[in-house]
Amino acid sequence: MIRRLAVLGAGAKAVAVAAKAAMLREMGVATPEIVAVERTAVAANWRAGGGWTDGQHRLGTSPEKDVGFPYRSMILPGRNGELDQRMMRLSWQSYLVGTGRFAEWVDRGKPAPTHETWANYLRWVADTVGLNVVDGEVIRMSLDGRSWVLHTGGGAIEADAVMITGPGQPGRSVLPGHPQVLSIAQFWELSASKERIDAERVAVIGGGETAASMLNELFGHRVSTITVISPQATLFTRGESFFENRMFSDPTEWVGLTPAERRDVMARTDRGVFSARVQDSLLADDRIRHLRGRVAHGIAADGRIRITLQTDRHGERLETVHGFDLVIDGSGADSLWFLPLLAQDALDLLEIRLNGPLTSDRLQQAIGDDLALSGVSPKLFLPNLSGLNQGPGFPNLSCLGLLSDRILGARPGAQLTQTNRRNVEYQSI
Repeated sequence: MIRRLAVLGAGAKAVAVAAKAAMLREMGVATPEIVAVERTAVAANWRAGGGWTDGQHRLGTSPEKDVGFPYRSMILPGRNGELDQRMMRLSWQSYLVGTGRFAEWVDRGKPAPTHETWANYLRWVADTVGLNVVDGEVIRMSLDGRSWVLHTGGGAIEADAVMITGPGQPGRSVLPGHPQVLSIAQFWELSASKERIDAERVAVIGGGETAASMLNELFGHRVSTITVISPQATLFTRGESFFENRMFSDPTEWVGLTPAERRDVMARTDRGVFSARVQDSLLADDRIRHLRGRVAHGIAADGRIRITLQTDRHGERLETVHGFDLVIDGSGADSLWFLPLLAQDALDLLEIRLNGPLTSDRLQQAIGDDLALSGVSPKLFLPNLSGLNQGPGFPNLSCLGLLSDRILGARPGAQLTQTNRRNVEYQSI
């Protein structure tokens, strides 16, 4: 069994795995020690100051999809029902009951909580199960035989397996350092200061929920037009019917879909789409415009930010240039944010096992049932990249209970020794 699992980031996924492990230990089942390495605080990305939100906008996912959802455990044959009952003690409803707010929430029609409230729930679970949080920021990940070594400013942490979580850093932008271009973190810092944005033409890059939250905030500022820039043909509403939602809660049929069908489902329901609630707000504001294209680069000229967009039409790549007074880069998470942390020995291991450089497509296609890279030991769990192979709910909040089953049910893989490394053909693609 994996003895220690280190998690980069103390967010929802780390809390969910720690919660399931704690309930299993109550039942007398041996589980790994869960250690979350966090540079700020539990659920920091859901609170003001974390760089991703001001904490006051609404959660895009139903809060009932909490750390135990879908409450259909498959990790402990013969006792899964008991495990689900124990997990219910850590549910969203139990949190509301415990804090005296359940009746009010029901009477108000079960509204989506604010990001701040969701963070409070995750912290409540973490405190209840005693999540071991190590304060620090991982600056390098290396290998030591059968273990990962996480190097922080305060020392090193050894673990039999590592899980990477989190969206990366919210400080990147298309034109770093320019006062007319804001990153996600800079935008929320400005909003928190209560300083109102005053601009004629504003562009928001991105078509997902991160950009949607910023659009909601912009409605209250003095702006004349807001142009949303995204690769999609238009601003799509997230598919939220029963048939689409069940793919997130129960990926049983996912493996039967072709890769093209899987990508289509993810594009329709999760990536670059707005929730129905946000879309209603957009429809009511006539300042909103949409531009299709991918941002190639941006430059400052004549007091404006000139954004070059690339679009493909009839097999030909076209470029157009558009000028704005203010650009907000809300393009969102970077699923490969952790790659610069890998020491050379770790890079060599992964590139050998994956037969090439670590691209997003290659990593996604190598994710196994346990949400780790297949054939790699020690284990490296990458749930944020597991959607294509394992199901669209694993990268987000849609099936945290199932995610914890997959992680905790994993077993160490075969060690890739120096001897058989030389027998693996490395093909650079």
